[in-house]
Amino acid sequence: MNKQQYSFEYEVYDSVDELSEEDAWLLNEAREVTQNAYAPYSRFEVGAVAKLSNGEIVAGSNQENASFPAGLCAERVLLSSAASLYPKIPVETIAISYNNINGDSGHPISPCGICRQSLMEYEERVKQPIRLILGGMEGKVYVIASAGALLPLSFSSGDLK
Repeated sequence: MNKQQYSFEYEVYDSVDELSEEDAWLLNEAREVTQNAYAPYSRFEVGAVAKLSNGEIVAGSNQENASFPAGLCAERVLLSSAASLYPKIPVETIAISYNNINGDSGHPISPCGICRQSLMEYEERVKQPIRLILGGMEGKVYVIASAGALLPLSFSSGDLK
């Protein structure tokens, strides 16, 4: 038997004020985009804003539906928009924020499993990592160099060959 270990590094900032100007702008935009969420059931509004390699900015917010699980997470709304509007253009960075109407919004959250799979596959498709900036409406901020780091032992297109 062999034991293997998986780990990754990420940056932790005490607040948005410690980020570069561009990263702070993206996170603040993601915070604003939470207002576009349709989340009447969970009351958990998520916003995501991406900077593409061509300089374009694309945003997405979660869109719930009474017929669970027909809703979409902000990350997948964003990726679908980016792929439709700018096919084959890599996403460089995505800032993700949330507003929990029922509770605390002061710490970073991580994408759900389906979003992690979608982000990893998008990275694979455009052959470039997607940098993530994760933060709530205030508080600490995490910066992760590649979304794929969040999904170890992932299932990918290579597994279908």
